[in-house]
Amino acid sequence: MIKRYVDGEPAAVLLERRWFAAFKAASGARAECEALLESMAITQAAWSDARARLCEFEALRDALGEELEALDECETAPARESKEVMTAA
Repeated sequence: MIKRYVDGEPAAVLLERRWFAAFKAASGARAECEALLESMAITQAAWSDARARLCEFEALRDALGEELEALDECETAPARESKEVMTAA
């Protein structure tokens, strides 16, 4: 891609060195981007799993809360009826 200058012209040598330095930097940046992309994919999968578990736990919590409310209503209803009977008598 780059033609080697045999005569060693300083400007050409400098340009070639800069090109190789830029090539090396771009290769390093590409490797970093690929690693970050893989990390993002892993993070996305973990987030999706955690979000699904959160939805399941929230649904379970809500269902149990409704059951507790129903139990509370059942327990307080007979107590109200007995008080009403007592005061009516």
